[in-house]
Amino acid sequence: MFTKSSFSPAWWLKNPHLQTVAAKFFRRHHNITTTDETLELPDGDFIDLAWTEKVNSACTRPIVAVLHGLEGSKNSHYAKGMLSAIKAQGWVGVLMHFRGCSGRPNRMAKSYHSGQTCDVDYFSQHLAKYYPEAKKAIVGFSLGGNVLTKYLAEQKQTTYQAACVICAPLDLSSCCDRINQGFSRVYQKYLVDMLKASTIKKIDAKLLNSVDIKSLQHIRSIRDFDQMITAPINGFADANDYYQRSSGRDVLKDIAAPCLIIHASDDPFLCDKNTTAITMLPQQMTFEISARGGHVGFISGSNPFKPKFWLEQRIPEFFTRYL
Repeated sequence: MFTKSSFSPAWWLKNPHLQTVAAKFFRRHHNITTTDETLELPDGDFIDLAWTEKVNSACTRPIVAVLHGLEGSKNSHYAKGMLSAIKAQGWVGVLMHFRGCSGRPNRMAKSYHSGQTCDVDYFSQHLAKYYPEAKKAIVGFSLGGNVLTKYLAEQKQTTYQAACVICAPLDLSSCCDRINQGFSRVYQKYLVDMLKASTIKKIDAKLLNSVDIKSLQHIRSIRDFDQMITAPINGFADANDYYQRSSGRDVLKDIAAPCLIIHASDDPFLCDKNTTAITMLPQQMTFEISARGGHVGFISGSNPFKPKFWLEQRIPEFFTRYL
C-alpha cells in the first residue's frame, strides 16, 4: 500500500539539495569500527564485507545486511549511520561492498550494476549457511535499493525476514534524465568522475583493453557512461536495454518478503512521477512517500547543532516487527 511518510524535515533544511548535502556534511566525522571479511565468488572474483563485530555460527542475534549506493562503501555517510543504528539495537550489521567498491579493484572486467543480483544472492546464501540461527533483514540504499528489489523479486523464498528499500532509482531511464537537469548535474559530475576513475583503474590493470581512455574522459553523463561502459561489459545491447531489464519498479509486485520502501518526492536524483508509477503492490509491501527528504537525507530536528537522522530511527523501527 502507498502511505504518507511521518517524516518532517528540519525547519532549517527544507530544500532538497540542503537535505542531500547536509547528510554527508554532518556525518563527515562519524566513524564506526568494522571487522572485514573477503567473500570469494563462484566466478573467481570477490567481494568485501564489513561487519560491526565478529560473530560465530552460533549467533542468535538478528543480522541486518546493508547494500550501499553507486560507488559507495562502508565509509558512505548513510552506511556509517545505518551500521551504528543497527549496533545500537543490539543487532549485528554487515555491509556488502559491491565489486570494486571496498578500496580494492576487482579481478574481472565485469562490474556491479543496478540489476546485478548474483552477488547479493551468493552473499545471502553465505549468511543463511553460516548463521542459521540468526533472524535476518536487509536494507538497500539508492542503487543498492534497486538491486535489492530485483533480488527479492527473483526469490520465491528468501533468507530475510524483512527488507527496506531507500531512495532507489526504480525507473533507471527517467532517473538518468532527472540527474542530468539543473543543479542535479553537480551530483552527476561527482558520480561520473568516480565511475571514470574506477574504470581507469581497470584499464590500467589490463581488464578493459577495449575501452579508449580519451573517449572515456569525454563522458559527462551517467547515461553516456552506461552506454559506453556498463552496458557492453555486462552483456546488455545498450544503455536503454540495461535500464529496461534492470529497473526494479515493474517487479515490485513479485516480492514476497515484508518490505518497506521510502521515497522522497523532492529527491534530486530521481524522477518522482516515474518512480511512483506503480499500479499494484503486494499486500506485505509499504511504499512510504515523503514530500521532502532529498536523496538519502531525511534530516529532522529543531537544533542545527544536533540534527536527527530519521532513517536511522524508521528502519530499525520497521525491522523490529520481524526481528
